[in-house]
Amino acid sequence: MKKTAKALVDEAMALVTTYTPEQAMARHADPGVQFVDVRDVRELEREGVIPGALHAPRGMLEFWVDPECPYHRREFAQDKEFVLFCAAGWRSALAARTLMEMGLTQVAHIGGGFTAWKEAGGAVAPKPTRKARESA
Repeated sequence: MKKTAKALVDEAMALVTTYTPEQAMARHADPGVQFVDVRDVRELEREGVIPGALHAPRGMLEFWVDPECPYHRREFAQDKEFVLFCAAGWRSALAARTLMEMGLTQVAHIGGGFTAWKEAGGAVAPKPTRKARESA
């Protein structure tokens, strides 16, 4: 193996802005910040969500960010800082690095991920159901 997953994560951590859960909590209500949850949908159902976070599964993120892709999501065309998170901060570090490589400049992630956020007392809500999202 030329490079391990740990080496990739370590490289990403060295390049990406990492917020502590407390720093992320202070930014949570900022209208210029969009939290992005890159966890699998089953994790959201099991553990809950950060209110207001956009769910962008790790496997679709690059496609949703790219304005030239047919899967582009307009949420990523906003002039905002994107604060990514996963369960422990590894996937979000890799994802944040990728977004930086794609040209986004305002990208960060939460060190320790959703687990650290939750342990630090950050707001957590149940995953909204499809019916609740459609009526909103």
